Amino acid sequence: MADSFDLRPVLQFLSRLKRNNNKEWFEKNKDQYENAMGQFEVLVGRLIAAMGRIEDLEGLTPKDCIMRIYRDVRFSKDKSPYKTGLGAGIVSGGRKSGRLGYHIHLQPDATMIAGGMWEPTPEQLTRFRQAISRDARSFRKILDSAPFKRHFGEVTGDKLKTAPQGYPADHPEIELLRYKQVCVMEKFDDDGVVSPKFEAVALESLKSMKPFIDYLNEVTVG
Repeated sequence: MADSFDLRPVLQFLSRLKRNNNKEWFEKNKDQYENAMGQFEVLVGRLIAAMGRIEDLEGLTPKDCIMRIYRDVRFSKDKSPYKTGLGAGIVSGGRKSGRLGYHIHLQPDATMIAGGMWEPTPEQLTRFRQAISRDARSFRKILDSAPFKRHFGEVTGDKLKTAPQGYPADHPEIELLRYKQVCVMEKFDDDGVVSPKFEAVALESLKSMKPFIDYLNEVTVG
């Protein structure tokens, strides 16, 4: 594993890509893309190694986690061929395991670390609501913890306007039950991303998210 990385050229490349999102420019600047991806791979690899001390990530590599930069434009009005950010999902068993994990997204003015149920299946959402309806105390304890509040503040995600079917509007946990997505995120400005401290800060964010991810996996995946 490489000893160091520099995220400055990553942000620089992505900024230029946003202004020149076409195949001709991308092919002419493929060396910059490969350098940016290489720097990002080092970061992801180091985070996998660090999180692997507290999470079952055996055998996971950056290539298992990093998402393609090429957009699927088949059903989109926006035909821009490339994403303008680099993303990776660090998940036990890999991104196709069906388990929930941690997401890292690098993009100028939009870098974040996030996790949770972004596109839950109906079964996952049903299991989450059943668990919350039975007893939300352990989940509330996670949300009220100092590390969680410091890094994420609160749960984010789209909500139903009314109570979900089968639950009374006056349920004591109705605000949690109304969520259609159950996510958290921490955002970082560009100065923070290029700082030598970013790896440590990112790792602290991931560790603070672990109880939240563990709970969701326990009640929705098993």
